[in-house]
Amino acid sequence: MLHSPQRPFQPARKAALAVVAAVIAMFASSCTPMPDASPSAGGTAVGTAAPAPSESDPWRPAAHLTASQNWINDPNGLVYENGTYHAFYQHNPHGNFWGDMSWGHSTSTDLVHWTQKPVAMAGTASEEIFSGAIVPDTKNASGLGTAGNPPLVALYTSSYGDGGALPKGSQAQSVAYSLDHGTSWTKYKGNPVLSLNPPSNNFRDPKITWYEPGKYWVMTTVVADAQVVKLFKSTDLLHWDFLSDFSGVGAQGGLWEVPELLQMDVDGGNGLKKWVMILSINPGGIAGGSGMQYFVGNFDGTRFTAENAAKPGDPLTESQWLDHGADFYAANTITGAPGGKPVLLGWMGNWDYAQTVPSTPWRGSMAIPRQLTLAATGSRFELHSSIAQAAADALTDTKTSEVHGKNLTVTDSTEPLGGDFGTRTQLIDAEMDVAGASEAGLVLRASADGKAGLRISYNRASQTLKVDRSAAGTSNFSPKFSPYHQASVPLKDGKVRLRILLDSSSVEVFTQDGSVVISDIFFPQWGNTGAAAFSAGGPASFVLTTTRQRP
Repeated sequence: MLHSPQRPFQPARKAALAVVAAVIAMFASSCTPMPDASPSAGGTAVGTAAPAPSESDPWRPAAHLTASQNWINDPNGLVYENGTYHAFYQHNPHGNFWGDMSWGHSTSTDLVHWTQKPVAMAGTASEEIFSGAIVPDTKNASGLGTAGNPPLVALYTSSYGDGGALPKGSQAQSVAYSLDHGTSWTKYKGNPVLSLNPPSNNFRDPKITWYEPGKYWVMTTVVADAQVVKLFKSTDLLHWDFLSDFSGVGAQGGLWEVPELLQMDVDGGNGLKKWVMILSINPGGIAGGSGMQYFVGNFDGTRFTAENAAKPGDPLTESQWLDHGADFYAANTITGAPGGKPVLLGWMGNWDYAQTVPSTPWRGSMAIPRQLTLAATGSRFELHSSIAQAAADALTDTKTSEVHGKNLTVTDSTEPLGGDFGTRTQLIDAEMDVAGASEAGLVLRASADGKAGLRISYNRASQTLKVDRSAAGTSNFSPKFSPYHQASVPLKDGKVRLRILLDSSSVEVFTQDGSVVISDIFFPQWGNTGAAAFSAGGPASFVLTTTRQRP
């Protein structure tokens, strides 16, 4: 899938790749538009559960998808089929760094507990497998399966090397298909199915949406360095016709990547529907480096038009952002997810420092899947986020978890919350009454002496929610590891209500209405498990509930 490091990291990456083990034999490719019968190196359905964090692997996530070893970044080909969530993702099977881009594969039934499968599609010297999407071709419109066994069809970006179908460095869109529920994949012999003329080195990231009025699929792609989203249509997933370009709005500070166009109901809108374009940008995000903006508007089957969008050159605060933290990028929705609302999975990383974070033998994880709703607020429609229902149910399952509560008032001091809140992974629901204080909040993953910890605070005067990781753990791996991130959050009845998912090396802070999320990674000492509430400038009251897995 992603690709951002192609600009500054290209020479160093290619040098590193020279010492990696020989890549798997390349897939056959041809310009003849007919299926190829030879499968890719997909392995069998055997899988392994994700490892647990330990003192020797202290930052391993407990509630987030990661590979057992080696590098991962953007999610690809997200699909729910036959009761199983499939997450494919950018993966280096050979090292703990970006390179040898292939599709890794993990499955889950609850979006929290993941089983890692063998590599689904392996990159080769002539073609690395970048970003893409999967479509259940239930009517076998592609002809790549049968009526009785319709295929899963993957649209992905081919990044060509020596001996590729296009000149070295070119990117184009290709097809692979699976007839065994995503276990093994066969590349289409007519690849690539879509390229630009002349070929582009930055044409990538296909995502597919069904457009019911026209009875065709719409593909969104980008020419990343031109900040252009290109839209195409198809009735068979193999032959694509150009529709239109989307550009000239929003933040323009870096590459545009991983676009997705989706139609959503407006909450309380009495049947009103709007179209939403979600889009990653790197660099130029609201928190520095990587970020995700979005646009709300209309799509007429040919052209998407954004309403009340920020203009290029406007302050970043004028754009609309999916997350105000540093570590939420390249997210796209899970095709076919139950529940009727989009479920989004993103990479929990930032290209400013992703390749130097100190985790080993793995590097990179996914954020918790989140459910999107569209709200009408003032002059704009806004995307709101909450933890996806399946994941929330898994995190609060009474068979495996325990719940503890605590009510307290703190005045100009810091008060420990006790052992019930002293854990590395927990889901905290917090209501803070800050009417009498200038600032109040929580410290998590705190050291025994109180000098280290992740600080989540609310400033009443500025009405700002802040996540401060400056003293939360090691940060000397990159000068770009920004110390804190914040967003405007209006008080409601003098109170702030938050849902906080804390994991071994990450935190995701959701406001109760979902209007703001701050997602950040951090790297604490293993023994730092303390928790406390604090206030300054007067009293603050806290109503807290923590849900955590039983010991």
